[in-house]
Amino acid sequence: MSSPSWPQKPQVLDRRSVARSRLFHVEALDLRFSNGAERTFERLTGSDQGAVMIVAMPDPEHVLLIREYAAGFEDYVLTLPKGLVDPGEDIVGAANRELMEECGFGASRIEPLVELSLAPNYMRHRMQVLLASELYPRRLPGDEPEPLIVETHAIDELPALLAREDFHEARAIAALYIARERLRAEADPPRVW
Repeated sequence: MSSPSWPQKPQVLDRRSVARSRLFHVEALDLRFSNGAERTFERLTGSDQGAVMIVAMPDPEHVLLIREYAAGFEDYVLTLPKGLVDPGEDIVGAANRELMEECGFGASRIEPLVELSLAPNYMRHRMQVLLASELYPRRLPGDEPEPLIVETHAIDELPALLAREDFHEARAIAALYIARERLRAEADPPRVW
């Protein structure tokens, strides 16, 4: 089977800053496609250091979720702990720090799970999802304006979580399903005949 033939990437004719805030940078890209069509695309960029999201397992059947205020929705949401990678940090160190800041736990075992993007047509943002286990109590001060509420949920009860009005972040949902499938595969390895 041959691999698909992908079109040639568009040529970047110009790149300019449209707006900048403390957290975000809006950039305009003038592009010429291989068929000659020209368009201007805008995209939101963030930290070039990257970001992490943590699926923290206090035991093999449960996951820690946090309830935090989401300014985009002007309401509290249930999600996974997450945050930016600080300069000089690797993703494992960032994940452990965020877990300590947001949940009050560190992890003796942290492994990369998957990389996710969100709205890639409009955002240059990737989230590294990590699976954390062998948790131990450890609290670090964080930058949250108020203490986060930490909840424990069964990872096999994802349909019940999806039925809730406060659990809807696509990255967190994808991360939990991917983690659940990884854990199931590790618990029941395929048979070799």
